[in-house]
Amino acid sequence: MPESDAWVHEATATAEGGRLRTDDGELSTTLASPLAPHCTGLAPEQLLAAAFASCLHHAAVEAATGITDEAHTVQVRAQARLARDADGRYRADVRASIASVGLNRDQLTDLARYADRLWPFSSDGGRHTLTVVPADPRYR
Repeated sequence: MPESDAWVHEATATAEGGRLRTDDGELSTTLASPLAPHCTGLAPEQLLAAAFASCLHHAAVEAATGITDEAHTVQVRAQARLARDADGRYRADVRASIASVGLNRDQLTDLARYADRLWPFSSDGGRHTLTVVPADPRYR
C-alpha cells in the first residue's frame, strides 16, 4: 500500500441518524433503514452500484483516451447484489459493463480490460483493503 502522502485522492463520509454525508458536503442523502422498512432513502446495494460505477467510469475514461478521442462518451453501468451467507454475513456481487460511442467489439473489450486493471477493485485479485475498528469516543 502507498505511504499516506502518496495517495492521489481521499474522501471521508459519515453515516448516522438515517443520513449519509461526505465531509466536503458534496453528497448528503437519506439512507434506508433495515430496522424501519417504511423509511425512504438509498439502500446499501444502491450505494455499492453507484460507487463501483463511479470508480470504474473514472478508470474507463482514462483508459479510453488511449483508444478513442471520444472518451467523453464512455458509459458505465454497474449492478450490485447483496445476499446473506448461511453464517449471516453479507456477500456482494457487482457486475459492470462499459460502452463508448464508435468503438467496435475488440476496442470495447480492450477498454474494459484496461479499465479493470486500473481501478482498485480489479477482478484480478483486488487491490483494496478494508479495516474496521471501534471509533475513539473522544471523536464522536
